[in-house]
Amino acid sequence: MNKAGKRTREPLGDVLVIIPTYNEADNVEPIVSRVRAAVPEAHILIADDNSPDGTGKIADELAAADEHVHVLHRKGKEGLGAAYLAGFRWGTDHGYDVLVEMDADGSHQPEQLPRLLTALTGADLVLGSRWVPGGRVENWPAYRKLLSQGGSTYSRLLLGIPLRDVTGGYRAFRAATLKGLDLDQVASQGYCFQVDLAYRAVQAGFHVVEVPITFVERERGDSKMSRDIVVEALWRVTAWGATSRFRRLTGRRHT
Repeated sequence: MNKAGKRTREPLGDVLVIIPTYNEADNVEPIVSRVRAAVPEAHILIADDNSPDGTGKIADELAAADEHVHVLHRKGKEGLGAAYLAGFRWGTDHGYDVLVEMDADGSHQPEQLPRLLTALTGADLVLGSRWVPGGRVENWPAYRKLLSQGGSTYSRLLLGIPLRDVTGGYRAFRAATLKGLDLDQVASQGYCFQVDLAYRAVQAGFHVVEVPITFVERERGDSKMSRDIVVEALWRVTAWGATSRFRRLTGRRHT
């Protein structure tokens, strides 16, 4: 059992891969096919934010043809964090034991998912990491690497968490871990959403493990990265860091 009293050697159980989509019509079918090939026993939830390019319709067709594929239609574009939170709720409501975050564009390679799930047999949360030995990125310009590494380093130092890739979004959670993270209090998005959940997990005493992955830049469609996402991450992480000493002194968890 870990510091939070959670067992980390239990069988994994049923796995749900959550794939948020917005205008991913060119990517959704290939990514679903790759996940099904890589981890045939897993189920997939496509959480579509009412994509105007018809992604939702393609997702419905995939679900109709494969009982392992499910679709969550959302009212509109509300951000990555909101999509994942909706997916987490759907997954836990339907009894899944493991919930995985994965991008729709192929940047998170489904073929590497088995290594995350293997690591999860001894952990509460596994992060696919670009910045541990063996991890790397492909086809990124220098400024993107600097932004990602810098964001993780800033978060790690300011928040005092022993993780190398805090902003990465390829992750496998045990359902019990998610239930212990006060998700109703999470309002962050983008990079900041990933920092938020990792920080909460460490603060709660869960056993968090990083495994190396190769992150590949998308080949089709447009990146969702924006200046607003970066600014949100900067100010939220700074605010959390500025109040961390107070939380430690009072014994309060991150909220």
